[in-house]
Amino acid sequence: MTAALLAGMTRDQTLIRYNQALHKLRIAHSKTGCLFVIGLVLLGVGLDYSLYPEHLAYFFAARVLTAGLTLLILLLILTKRGRPHVQSLTFLWLALPQLMIGWMIAVTDGSASIYFVGMQLAFFGGGMLVPANHLENLGYGLFTVLVYILACFFHPGGIGDIGQFATNLMLLSFAAIISAGAAYFAELGRLRMFALQEQVATQNDALQKTNAALAEVKGQLVQREKMAALGTLSAGLLHEVNNPVNYSLMAINMALLDQAVVQSADLKESLVDAREGMQRIQAIVSDLKVFAYQKPGEEDSQRVFLLEKAVQSALRLTSFELKNVKVELALPLDTHVLGDEPAIIGVLINLLSNAALALVSAARALPQISMRGEHRGGRLWLAVRDNGTGIKPENIGRVLEPFFTTRDVGAGLGLGLSVSYGIIQRHAGTLSVSSEFGAWTEFSFDLATPQR
Repeated sequence: MTAALLAGMTRDQTLIRYNQALHKLRIAHSKTGCLFVIGLVLLGVGLDYSLYPEHLAYFFAARVLTAGLTLLILLLILTKRGRPHVQSLTFLWLALPQLMIGWMIAVTDGSASIYFVGMQLAFFGGGMLVPANHLENLGYGLFTVLVYILACFFHPGGIGDIGQFATNLMLLSFAAIISAGAAYFAELGRLRMFALQEQVATQNDALQKTNAALAEVKGQLVQREKMAALGTLSAGLLHEVNNPVNYSLMAINMALLDQAVVQSADLKESLVDAREGMQRIQAIVSDLKVFAYQKPGEEDSQRVFLLEKAVQSALRLTSFELKNVKVELALPLDTHVLGDEPAIIGVLINLLSNAALALVSAARALPQISMRGEHRGGRLWLAVRDNGTGIKPENIGRVLEPFFTTRDVGAGLGLGLSVSYGIIQRHAGTLSVSSEFGAWTEFSFDLATPQR
């Protein structure tokens, strides 16, 4: 029955969990049942007094002894040693009242004794109090029948009225069969309830995973919306900035041809510095255009571009954060790769910005970032390493999770690395991280190279 009901689930593990839950239920019911039996056994003194006052003294002693033994079993169930054996101990305290009542039947009226009713009530009460299966209940019923037979057999007058004896025996046997049937359906109900709880728990787990996935998607969408808004804003600003920059460069170039400038070394040097500054602005404007005019799509994400150029763009856009930081580049001669250049620049900016923050926190005398690339199996691999604070071992497995951040509240959403991981994954690559806490951190990823 158990196997049939739990089929379709991970049966071995589910069966273990069901038995654990049933064990706890048995402990709780057994404790309550012990107290209930102790109370009923002691209250039976009133019945003894009204029916058999001549036996009151030793009947009272028997009731106290039965209640005391039941209390000892209860105390044993409450211990660590007793809890694993709660099933056996439960049937032990269930047997005590039946043995007591059987003895009372033997010393009173045998098959005609009214205590037969008490035996039957104790049997039904035990069946209702204890969550047992049908075989256990049937065994308890047969034990009760045996006790009744022995009680009548050892009565000084023998079995006595055969008809009364047979009737009582049939009633006890019917009670055992009915109790076993009721236990079967009760066990069936418990199994169905547990299977339903397992199903609900599984669905809750799936729902939590779905919610986590939705939260990740939502976070990435928020980040993309911000980038799209930045691109729209940049598109307008860049046009306005680029025109005056071009005019200024034209004016500076014309001024450099003037005879007065040619004859003045200081003036010429100032104009050359101004031209270099304008050219730097022009380069930054050009890099920002990559974000302002990017065209997402499958075709755009498979364009050939130079990774070295993307690295230089990212370095220029993070130059303020990387001031006073030594950046070492070790790239192969051919850095042609396939992919979405704007998205890859975004990944590089994120990695460089995180490295800059780690270097600020570490306060190194010689802050340094190394970027090295090499060809591996038809792909170009790039690593970005800094000598900053490193990542704690307990956090190394979580840094790529969405919304995970070690920064102060409000200092970041914890989405940068998660979005970068998604971008590299979209390029059929892997964004990996390794670190030694207090020494260094290295992020690496790989991109496809065009087929020759």
